[in-house]
Amino acid sequence: MFRLYTMKVLVSAYACSPNMGSEPGMGWNWCVNLASHCELHIITEGEFRDKIEEMVPTLVQGANMHFYYLPVTEKVRRMCWNQGDWRFYYYYRKWQKKTLELARKICEDEAIDILHQLNMIGFREPGYLWEISKETGIPFVWGPIGGLKQFPMQYTEGASWKMKTFMLIKNRLNTWQIKHSWRVGLAMKQASLLISAIPDSNKAIKKHKHLESIIIPETGTIVETYPIANRERFLNDSLTIIWVGKFDFRKRLDLAIKAIATVANRKLMLKVFGTGSKEQEEYAKELSKQVGIEDRIQWMGSCPNKQVIEEMRNADLFLFTSVNEDTSTVVLEAISNRLPVLCFDTCGMSAVITEQVGIKIPLSTPEQSIKDFANRIAYLYDHRNTLVAMSQNCQQRAEELSWENKAKKMMSLYEDVLKNKNNAQTL
Repeated sequence: MFRLYTMKVLVSAYACSPNMGSEPGMGWNWCVNLASHCELHIITEGEFRDKIEEMVPTLVQGANMHFYYLPVTEKVRRMCWNQGDWRFYYYYRKWQKKTLELARKICEDEAIDILHQLNMIGFREPGYLWEISKETGIPFVWGPIGGLKQFPMQYTEGASWKMKTFMLIKNRLNTWQIKHSWRVGLAMKQASLLISAIPDSNKAIKKHKHLESIIIPETGTIVETYPIANRERFLNDSLTIIWVGKFDFRKRLDLAIKAIATVANRKLMLKVFGTGSKEQEEYAKELSKQVGIEDRIQWMGSCPNKQVIEEMRNADLFLFTSVNEDTSTVVLEAISNRLPVLCFDTCGMSAVITEQVGIKIPLSTPEQSIKDFANRIAYLYDHRNTLVAMSQNCQQRAEELSWENKAKKMMSLYEDVLKNKNNAQTL
Protein backbone atom coordinates (compact mmCIF):
# COMPACT_ATOMS: atom_id res chain seq x y z
CA MET A 1 0.00 0.00 0.00
CA PHE A 2 1.37 3.44 -0.96
CA ARG A 3 1.90 5.62 2.09
CA LEU A 4 2.73 9.32 2.18
CA TYR A 5 4.51 8.92 5.52
CA THR A 6 6.78 6.47 7.25
CA MET A 7 5.01 4.54 9.98
CA LYS A 8 6.63 5.01 13.38
CA VAL A 9 6.56 2.11 15.81
CA LEU A 10 7.75 2.17 19.41
CA VAL A 11 9.05 -1.26 20.42
CA SER A 12 9.81 -2.62 23.87
CA ALA A 13 12.43 -5.37 23.42
CA TYR A 14 14.27 -6.06 26.66
CA ALA A 15 16.53 -8.62 24.95
CA CYS A 16 17.96 -7.56 21.60
CA SER A 17 21.30 -8.40 20.01
CA PRO A 18 22.69 -9.24 16.57
CA ASN A 19 24.37 -12.60 15.96
CA MET A 20 22.66 -14.37 18.84
CA GLY A 21 19.90 -16.89 19.32
CA SER A 22 17.16 -17.16 21.94
CA GLU A 23 15.38 -13.96 23.11
CA PRO A 24 18.18 -11.51 22.11
CA GLY A 25 18.28 -12.91 18.58
CA MET A 26 14.51 -12.96 18.38
CA GLY A 27 14.29 -9.29 19.39
CA TRP A 28 17.00 -8.27 16.94
CA ASN A 29 15.67 -10.17 13.95
CA TRP A 30 12.15 -8.81 14.37
CA CYS A 31 13.48 -5.26 14.63
CA VAL A 32 16.04 -5.43 11.83
CA ASN A 33 13.47 -6.82 9.41
CA LEU A 34 10.65 -4.48 10.44
CA ALA A 35 13.05 -1.55 9.97
CA SER A 36 13.03 -2.26 6.24
CA HIS A 37 9.40 -1.14 6.20
CA CYS A 38 8.96 1.41 9.00
CA GLU A 39 10.79 3.61 11.49
CA LEU A 40 11.45 1.95 14.85
CA HIS A 41 12.11 3.47 18.25
CA ILE A 42 13.44 0.53 20.26
CA ILE A 43 13.77 0.48 24.04
CA THR A 44 16.12 -2.27 25.16
CA GLU A 45 18.43 -3.27 28.01
CA GLY A 46 22.09 -2.31 27.66
CA GLU A 47 23.97 -5.61 27.79
CA PHE A 48 24.48 -5.76 24.02
CA ARG A 49 24.83 -2.06 23.30
CA ASP A 50 28.32 -2.41 21.78
CA LYS A 51 27.16 -5.13 19.37
CA ILE A 52 24.09 -3.14 18.35
CA GLU A 53 26.00 0.10 17.75
CA GLU A 54 28.64 -1.74 15.75
CA MET A 55 26.05 -3.40 13.52
CA VAL A 56 23.41 -0.70 12.91
CA PRO A 57 25.63 1.64 10.80
CA THR A 58 26.38 -1.25 8.42
CA LEU A 59 22.70 -1.83 7.61
CA VAL A 60 20.82 -0.23 4.74
CA GLN A 61 17.81 0.14 7.05
CA GLY A 62 19.96 1.27 9.98
CA ALA A 63 18.70 4.85 9.73
CA ASN A 64 15.25 3.52 10.65
CA MET A 65 16.49 1.98 13.92
CA HIS A 66 16.67 4.30 16.94
CA PHE A 67 17.81 2.57 20.13
CA TYR A 68 17.25 3.72 23.73
CA TYR A 69 19.09 1.84 26.49
CA LEU A 70 17.95 1.12 30.04
CA PRO A 71 20.73 -1.07 31.50
CA VAL A 72 20.32 -3.26 34.58
CA THR A 73 23.00 -4.56 36.94
CA GLU A 74 25.16 -7.60 36.26
CA LYS A 75 23.33 -9.36 39.09
CA VAL A 76 20.00 -8.97 37.29
CA ARG A 77 21.56 -10.08 34.01
CA ARG A 78 22.77 -13.29 35.65
CA MET A 79 19.25 -13.91 36.93
CA CYS A 80 17.89 -13.41 33.43
CA TRP A 81 20.31 -15.91 31.90
CA ASN A 82 19.58 -18.41 34.66
CA GLN A 83 16.26 -19.59 33.30
CA GLY A 84 13.94 -20.52 36.11
CA ASP A 85 15.20 -17.85 38.52
CA TRP A 86 11.90 -16.30 39.53
CA ARG A 87 13.63 -13.37 41.24
CA PHE A 88 14.24 -11.89 37.80
CA TYR A 89 10.57 -11.00 37.36
CA TYR A 90 10.73 -8.51 40.24
CA TYR A 91 13.56 -6.59 38.55
CA TYR A 92 12.08 -7.04 35.10
CA ARG A 93 8.86 -5.39 36.24
CA LYS A 94 10.87 -2.44 37.60
CA TRP A 95 12.60 -2.24 34.21
CA GLN A 96 9.21 -2.13 32.49
CA LYS A 97 8.17 0.77 34.74
CA LYS A 98 11.23 2.71 33.56
CA THR A 99 10.36 1.74 29.99
CA LEU A 100 6.92 3.31 30.48
CA GLU A 101 8.49 6.62 31.58
CA LEU A 102 10.90 6.64 28.65
CA ALA A 103 8.18 5.62 26.19
CA ARG A 104 6.02 8.54 27.31
CA LYS A 105 8.88 10.94 26.54
CA ILE A 106 9.45 9.37 23.12
CA CYS A 107 5.74 9.69 22.33
CA GLU A 108 5.90 13.37 23.24
CA ASP A 109 8.73 13.94 20.75
CA GLU A 110 7.71 11.54 17.98
CA ALA A 111 4.43 10.92 16.18
CA ILE A 112 4.27 7.26 17.19
CA ASP A 113 1.67 5.22 15.29
CA ILE A 114 1.98 1.83 17.04
CA LEU A 115 3.13 0.67 20.48
CA HIS A 116 4.52 -2.87 20.37
CA GLN A 117 5.41 -5.03 23.40
CA LEU A 118 7.76 -7.47 21.66
CA ASN A 119 9.83 -9.38 24.21
CA MET A 120 10.49 -11.07 26.55
CA ILE A 121 7.72 -13.25 25.13
CA GLY A 122 6.49 -14.74 28.44
CA PHE A 123 2.87 -13.81 29.10
CA ARG A 124 3.47 -13.05 32.79
CA GLU A 125 5.01 -9.65 32.07
CA PRO A 126 3.01 -7.54 29.59
CA GLY A 127 4.92 -4.35 30.37
CA TYR A 128 3.11 -1.01 30.63
CA LEU A 129 2.91 0.36 27.08
CA TRP A 130 -0.80 -0.45 27.19
CA GLU A 131 -1.19 2.41 29.70
CA ILE A 132 0.02 4.88 27.06
CA SER A 133 -2.46 3.36 24.62
CA LYS A 134 -5.26 3.86 27.12
CA GLU A 135 -4.21 7.49 27.70
CA THR A 136 -3.54 8.51 24.09
CA GLY A 137 -5.40 6.07 21.84
CA ILE A 138 -2.19 4.93 20.13
CA PRO A 139 -2.86 1.28 19.20
CA PHE A 140 -1.12 -1.30 21.40
CA VAL A 141 0.20 -4.58 19.96
CA TRP A 142 1.43 -7.41 22.18
CA GLY A 143 3.30 -10.45 20.96
CA PRO A 144 4.40 -12.98 20.05
CA ILE A 145 3.14 -14.22 23.44
CA GLY A 146 4.57 -17.43 24.84
CA GLY A 147 4.87 -19.34 28.10
CA LEU A 148 1.28 -20.61 28.11
CA LYS A 149 2.01 -24.22 27.23
CA GLN A 150 1.40 -26.90 29.84
CA PHE A 151 4.08 -29.49 30.58
CA PRO A 152 2.59 -32.92 29.75
CA MET A 153 2.71 -34.57 33.17
CA GLN A 154 2.83 -38.08 31.74
CA TYR A 155 6.36 -37.23 30.62
CA THR A 156 7.50 -36.73 34.21
CA GLU A 157 7.45 -40.50 34.57
CA GLY A 158 10.78 -41.56 36.04
CA ALA A 159 11.62 -38.04 37.20
CA SER A 160 12.41 -37.12 40.78
CA TRP A 161 9.59 -36.04 43.07
CA LYS A 162 11.18 -32.58 43.07
CA MET A 163 10.93 -32.32 39.27
CA LYS A 164 7.37 -33.65 39.23
CA THR A 165 6.33 -31.15 41.90
CA PHE A 166 8.02 -28.28 40.06
CA MET A 167 6.26 -29.09 36.77
CA LEU A 168 2.88 -29.52 38.46
CA ILE A 169 3.18 -26.19 40.30
CA LYS A 170 4.33 -24.44 37.13
CA ASN A 171 1.35 -25.77 35.17
CA ARG A 172 -1.11 -24.64 37.82
CA LEU A 173 0.61 -21.28 38.22
CA ASN A 174 0.40 -20.68 34.46
CA THR A 175 -3.34 -21.31 34.52
CA TRP A 176 -3.90 -19.17 37.61
CA GLN A 177 -1.89 -16.25 36.24
CA ILE A 178 -3.54 -16.14 32.81
CA LYS A 179 -6.94 -16.21 34.54
CA HIS A 180 -6.31 -13.82 37.43
CA SER A 181 -3.32 -11.52 36.79
CA TRP A 182 -4.89 -8.07 36.61
CA ARG A 183 -2.10 -6.53 34.50
CA VAL A 184 -2.18 -9.38 32.01
CA GLY A 185 -5.94 -8.95 31.76
CA LEU A 186 -5.79 -5.18 31.33
CA ALA A 187 -3.02 -5.40 28.73
CA MET A 188 -4.88 -7.98 26.68
CA LYS A 189 -8.12 -6.03 26.88
CA GLN A 190 -6.39 -2.82 25.75
CA ALA A 191 -4.51 -4.50 22.89
CA SER A 192 -5.65 -3.80 19.35
CA LEU A 193 -3.79 -6.95 18.32
CA LEU A 194 -2.58 -10.02 20.20
CA ILE A 195 -0.04 -12.35 18.62
CA SER A 196 0.46 -15.89 19.90
CA ALA A 197 3.82 -17.57 19.47
CA ILE A 198 2.33 -21.07 19.30
CA PRO A 199 -1.13 -22.69 19.07
CA ASP A 200 -1.10 -23.40 22.85
CA SER A 201 -0.96 -19.67 23.56
CA ASN A 202 -3.76 -19.00 21.11
CA LYS A 203 -5.98 -21.64 22.76
CA ALA A 204 -5.21 -20.42 26.30
CA ILE A 205 -5.97 -16.78 25.45
CA LYS A 206 -9.22 -17.79 23.79
CA LYS A 207 -10.22 -20.10 26.66
CA HIS A 208 -9.36 -17.90 29.61
CA LYS A 209 -9.72 -14.37 28.16
CA HIS A 210 -12.22 -15.00 25.36
CA LEU A 211 -9.99 -13.05 22.99
CA GLU A 212 -8.66 -13.85 19.53
CA SER A 213 -5.01 -13.78 18.57
CA ILE A 214 -2.95 -14.30 15.43
CA ILE A 215 -0.41 -17.15 15.49
CA ILE A 216 3.06 -16.10 14.36
CA PRO A 217 6.05 -18.11 15.67
CA GLU A 218 8.40 -15.85 17.57
CA THR A 219 11.49 -16.94 15.67
CA GLY A 220 12.17 -17.25 11.95
CA THR A 221 14.45 -18.63 9.30
CA ILE A 222 17.30 -16.96 7.50
CA VAL A 223 17.07 -18.11 3.91
CA GLU A 224 20.54 -18.53 2.49
CA THR A 225 21.42 -19.32 -1.10
CA TYR A 226 23.64 -22.38 -1.19
CA PRO A 227 23.48 -25.39 -3.55
CA ILE A 228 20.66 -27.81 -2.89
CA ALA A 229 22.04 -30.81 -1.03
CA ASN A 230 23.07 -33.70 -3.24
CA ARG A 231 20.43 -36.44 -2.98
CA GLU A 232 23.28 -38.95 -2.73
CA ARG A 233 23.87 -37.66 0.80
CA PHE A 234 20.70 -39.48 1.88
CA LEU A 235 21.56 -42.76 0.16
CA ASN A 236 24.52 -43.93 2.27
CA ASP A 237 24.36 -47.20 4.19
CA SER A 238 24.33 -45.35 7.51
CA LEU A 239 21.73 -42.80 8.62
CA THR A 240 23.19 -39.79 10.44
CA ILE A 241 20.84 -38.25 12.99
CA ILE A 242 21.45 -34.95 14.81
CA TRP A 243 20.12 -33.96 18.25
CA VAL A 244 20.76 -30.44 19.60
CA GLY A 245 19.93 -28.93 22.97
CA LYS A 246 20.63 -28.56 26.65
CA PHE A 247 20.51 -31.76 28.65
CA ASP A 248 17.64 -30.52 30.80
CA PHE A 249 14.60 -32.64 31.58
CA ARG A 250 12.11 -31.09 29.16
CA LYS A 251 14.38 -31.83 26.17
CA ARG A 252 14.10 -35.59 26.87
CA LEU A 253 17.41 -36.70 25.37
CA ASP A 254 16.76 -40.06 27.02
CA LEU A 255 13.91 -40.68 24.57
CA ALA A 256 16.27 -40.14 21.64
CA ILE A 257 18.86 -42.55 23.07
CA LYS A 258 16.27 -45.24 23.79
CA ALA A 259 14.65 -44.79 20.36
CA ILE A 260 18.00 -45.33 18.60
CA ALA A 261 18.53 -48.46 20.70
CA THR A 262 15.09 -49.75 19.69
CA VAL A 263 15.78 -49.57 15.96
CA ALA A 264 17.12 -52.97 14.93
CA ASN A 265 19.19 -54.07 11.93
CA ARG A 266 19.98 -50.55 10.69
CA LYS A 267 23.19 -48.57 10.71
CA LEU A 268 22.54 -45.40 12.67
CA MET A 269 24.76 -42.67 14.06
CA LEU A 270 23.41 -40.15 16.57
CA LYS A 271 25.40 -36.92 16.94
CA VAL A 272 24.49 -35.11 20.15
CA PHE A 273 25.27 -31.38 20.30
CA GLY A 274 24.96 -29.66 23.65
CA THR A 275 25.84 -30.02 27.29
CA GLY A 276 24.29 -30.09 30.71
CA SER A 277 25.33 -30.33 34.31
CA LYS A 278 27.93 -32.93 35.20
CA GLU A 279 25.16 -35.13 36.58
CA GLN A 280 23.05 -34.77 33.41
CA GLU A 281 25.95 -35.59 31.11
CA GLU A 282 26.99 -38.61 33.17
CA TYR A 283 23.40 -39.90 33.16
CA ALA A 284 23.07 -39.59 29.37
CA LYS A 285 26.35 -41.35 28.68
CA GLU A 286 25.64 -44.10 31.20
CA LEU A 287 22.19 -44.61 29.65
CA SER A 288 23.76 -45.07 26.21
CA LYS A 289 25.94 -47.82 27.68
CA GLN A 290 23.01 -49.48 29.45
CA VAL A 291 21.02 -49.74 26.21
CA GLY A 292 24.09 -50.83 24.27
CA ILE A 293 24.55 -48.02 21.76
CA GLU A 294 27.58 -46.15 23.08
CA ASP A 295 29.33 -46.95 19.79
CA ARG A 296 26.48 -45.31 17.84
CA ILE A 297 26.60 -41.94 19.62
CA GLN A 298 29.06 -39.11 19.12
CA TRP A 299 29.05 -36.63 22.00
CA MET A 300 29.85 -33.38 20.20
CA GLY A 301 29.60 -31.11 23.25
CA SER A 302 29.12 -27.36 22.98
CA CYS A 303 30.09 -26.32 19.45
CA PRO A 304 30.02 -23.02 17.56
CA ASN A 305 26.78 -22.48 15.67
CA LYS A 306 28.73 -22.50 12.40
CA GLN A 307 29.86 -26.07 13.06
CA VAL A 308 26.35 -27.21 13.97
CA ILE A 309 25.04 -25.71 10.71
CA GLU A 310 27.72 -27.51 8.71
CA GLU A 311 26.83 -30.79 10.40
CA MET A 312 23.15 -30.21 9.63
CA ARG A 313 23.99 -29.80 5.94
CA ASN A 314 25.63 -33.22 5.91
CA ALA A 315 23.20 -35.15 8.12
CA ASP A 316 20.06 -37.09 7.20
CA LEU A 317 17.58 -36.32 9.98
CA PHE A 318 17.07 -33.88 12.85
CA LEU A 319 15.57 -35.58 15.92
CA PHE A 320 13.91 -33.14 18.33
CA THR A 321 12.51 -34.82 21.44
CA SER A 322 11.55 -31.80 23.56
CA VAL A 323 8.05 -31.90 25.04
CA ASN A 324 7.93 -28.31 26.27
CA GLU A 325 9.01 -25.46 23.95
CA ASP A 326 7.63 -22.34 22.38
CA THR A 327 9.34 -22.28 18.96
CA SER A 328 12.84 -23.69 19.06
CA THR A 329 15.44 -21.88 16.99
CA VAL A 330 17.27 -25.12 16.18
CA VAL A 331 14.19 -26.59 14.51
CA LEU A 332 14.04 -23.60 12.18
CA GLU A 333 17.79 -23.86 11.60
CA ALA A 334 17.27 -27.47 10.51
CA ILE A 335 14.62 -26.39 8.00
CA SER A 336 16.83 -23.56 6.78
CA ASN A 337 19.58 -26.09 6.12
CA ARG A 338 17.27 -28.55 4.36
CA LEU A 339 17.39 -31.16 7.09
CA PRO A 340 14.12 -33.12 7.61
CA VAL A 341 12.75 -33.05 11.17
CA LEU A 342 11.27 -35.74 13.41
CA CYS A 343 9.60 -34.30 16.52
CA PHE A 344 6.53 -34.21 18.75
CA ASP A 345 3.28 -32.74 17.47
CA THR A 346 3.11 -30.11 20.18
CA CYS A 347 4.09 -26.55 21.11
CA GLY A 348 5.83 -24.51 18.40
CA MET A 349 6.78 -27.62 16.44
CA SER A 350 3.14 -28.35 15.64
CA ALA A 351 2.84 -25.03 13.78
CA VAL A 352 6.25 -25.06 12.09
CA ILE A 353 6.69 -28.65 10.90
CA THR A 354 4.48 -29.87 8.07
CA GLU A 355 4.35 -33.30 6.47
CA GLN A 356 6.29 -31.85 3.55
CA VAL A 357 9.41 -31.28 5.67
CA GLY A 358 9.14 -33.72 8.55
CA ILE A 359 7.19 -36.14 10.70
CA LYS A 360 5.42 -35.40 13.98
CA ILE A 361 4.37 -37.97 16.56
CA PRO A 362 1.60 -37.40 19.11
CA LEU A 363 2.15 -36.89 22.80
CA SER A 364 1.28 -40.15 24.54
CA THR A 365 3.61 -41.76 27.10
CA PRO A 366 7.41 -41.99 27.19
CA GLU A 367 7.29 -45.70 26.40
CA GLN A 368 4.98 -45.24 23.43
CA SER A 369 6.99 -42.25 22.18
CA ILE A 370 10.17 -44.33 22.12
CA LYS A 371 8.38 -46.86 19.92
CA ASP A 372 6.90 -44.14 17.70
CA PHE A 373 10.24 -42.41 17.18
CA ALA A 374 11.96 -45.75 16.51
CA ASN A 375 9.30 -46.77 13.98
CA ARG A 376 9.61 -43.47 12.08
CA ILE A 377 13.41 -43.68 12.07
CA ALA A 378 13.26 -47.24 10.72
CA TYR A 379 10.78 -46.13 8.06
CA LEU A 380 12.97 -43.24 6.94
CA TYR A 381 16.03 -45.50 6.90
CA ASP A 382 14.18 -47.83 4.51
CA HIS A 383 12.61 -45.03 2.43
CA ARG A 384 15.43 -42.63 1.63
CA ASN A 385 13.50 -41.01 -1.20
CA THR A 386 11.13 -39.64 1.45
CA LEU A 387 14.08 -37.89 3.09
CA VAL A 388 15.21 -36.56 -0.28
CA ALA A 389 11.74 -35.11 -0.97
CA MET A 390 11.48 -33.57 2.49
CA SER A 391 14.90 -31.99 2.13
CA GLN A 392 13.94 -30.45 -1.20
CA ASN A 393 10.69 -29.13 0.29
CA CYS A 394 12.57 -27.37 3.10
CA GLN A 395 13.53 -24.49 0.80
CA GLN A 396 9.93 -23.41 0.30
CA ARG A 397 9.07 -23.88 3.96
CA ALA A 398 12.10 -21.83 4.99
CA GLU A 399 10.95 -18.99 2.74
CA GLU A 400 7.45 -19.16 4.27
CA LEU A 401 8.93 -18.95 7.78
CA SER A 402 11.57 -16.35 6.94
CA TRP A 403 12.10 -13.23 9.02
CA GLU A 404 11.36 -11.17 5.92
CA ASN A 405 7.94 -12.76 5.49
CA LYS A 406 7.18 -12.34 9.19
CA ALA A 407 8.02 -8.64 8.98
CA LYS A 408 5.78 -8.20 5.95
CA LYS A 409 2.93 -9.96 7.74
CA MET A 410 3.43 -7.79 10.81
CA MET A 411 3.39 -4.66 8.70
CA SER A 412 0.11 -5.78 7.14
CA LEU A 413 -1.31 -6.29 10.63
CA TYR A 414 -0.07 -2.85 11.70
CA GLU A 415 -1.85 -1.36 8.67
CA ASP A 416 -5.07 -3.17 9.61
CA VAL A 417 -4.84 -1.89 13.18
CA LEU A 418 -4.42 1.71 12.00
CA LYS A 419 -7.21 1.32 9.47
CA ASN A 420 -9.57 0.03 12.18
CA LYS A 421 -8.56 2.93 14.41
CA ASN A 422 -9.27 5.48 11.66
CA ASN A 423 -12.60 3.84 10.82
CA ALA A 424 -13.63 3.95 14.49
CA GLN A 425 -12.74 7.64 14.72
CA THR A 426 -14.93 8.51 11.71
CA LEU A 427 -18.02 6.77 13.11
